[in-house]
Amino acid sequence: MSYLEYTVKTTPTGFRKVLYLNWPLIVLLIAVASAGFLMLYSVAGGSFSPWAGPQMKRFALGLVLMLFVAMVPIWFWRNMSVVAYIISLLLLVAVELVGIEGKGAQRWINLGFMRLQPSELMKIALVMVLAAYYDWLPLKKTSRFIWVVLPVILILIPVALVLKQPDLGTSILLITAGALVMFLAGVHWGYFAVVIAAVVALITTVFQSRGTPWQLLKDYQFRRIDTFLDPSSDPLGAGYHITQSKISLGSGGWAGRGFMQGTQSRLNFLPEKHTDFIFTTLAEEFGFVGAFSLLSLYALIVFFCIIAALSNKDRFSSLLILGVAATFFLFYAVNMSMVMGLAPVVGVPLPLVSYGGSAMLILLIGFGLIQSAHIHKPR
Repeated sequence: MSYLEYTVKTTPTGFRKVLYLNWPLIVLLIAVASAGFLMLYSVAGGSFSPWAGPQMKRFALGLVLMLFVAMVPIWFWRNMSVVAYIISLLLLVAVELVGIEGKGAQRWINLGFMRLQPSELMKIALVMVLAAYYDWLPLKKTSRFIWVVLPVILILIPVALVLKQPDLGTSILLITAGALVMFLAGVHWGYFAVVIAAVVALITTVFQSRGTPWQLLKDYQFRRIDTFLDPSSDPLGAGYHITQSKISLGSGGWAGRGFMQGTQSRLNFLPEKHTDFIFTTLAEEFGFVGAFSLLSLYALIVFFCIIAALSNKDRFSSLLILGVAATFFLFYAVNMSMVMGLAPVVGVPLPLVSYGGSAMLILLIGFGLIQSAHIHKPR
């Protein structure tokens, strides 16, 4: 009996698939999204319009999509990995040709009923194609140079297209998530050590070039770096966002000011309070207890994903689960680091909490793939 035949015969069918869903993971996703609805209701001054209502509808649609994806056998999604990657790549090219602009960036395609951000779709498609590649590739070839080049190319092509939009945050997430899948697949750590050393050397060279005839960055780019390192140097200009964010975080204290009592958000001192900086609104209103509770929910989601990956004997499924979990982790880790001043402001939303359609729907589709892998694993 082949592995595929064994898998088909030992996985549930019909209504039994619902019983095999990873229900703790679903409950945690609903809990995080509910926290997001609560905060969007708060920042709108106690109204479901214009953010909380549409967000709840999108989440309901996302849950339906997640369950649909979950019911489809994982081998189908393995076979569709290359197709998903190619479609995502074509959509990124379409953004360059017919994309619409917003806040100085060209990242969306207008579908009429919604604005699609193809870079969000690429985050999941990239994980799928890399998982399929390493599922196909024999383990003994994983670290051979010629077989390392192809996944690097698969990562760098969409990164180059996303950087042109420009979208530095998503580019960083694509590179990091892709590298994590390669590392988890068994690529030798020496490759990563060389890349890290090269990045450190490049950063050192950039700083040493300042004020020299061969300066590698423009003066305004160095000023942005200065502002990140010391936001107080330009509190009303480039450092305004992070300065107000830190004030909001600090004013929450241990237990917060109370629901809908955050002065920074209600008096509009805090910019992007419903998207990138919504975590600071939560921290101001619910304090350290609320912020830690949300972080704990995120950590539990990643924990259940890791458990699901470790218990799955299928290589594609395990890498897919870990890849999606890593992407989810990077989302909230980068966002929280950004609003606390530990990382530059790069425009990464807080998953399932920040207002937005494409990011939420695509992320729930990614969790649908995790559920499919969990349901259809050999038992």
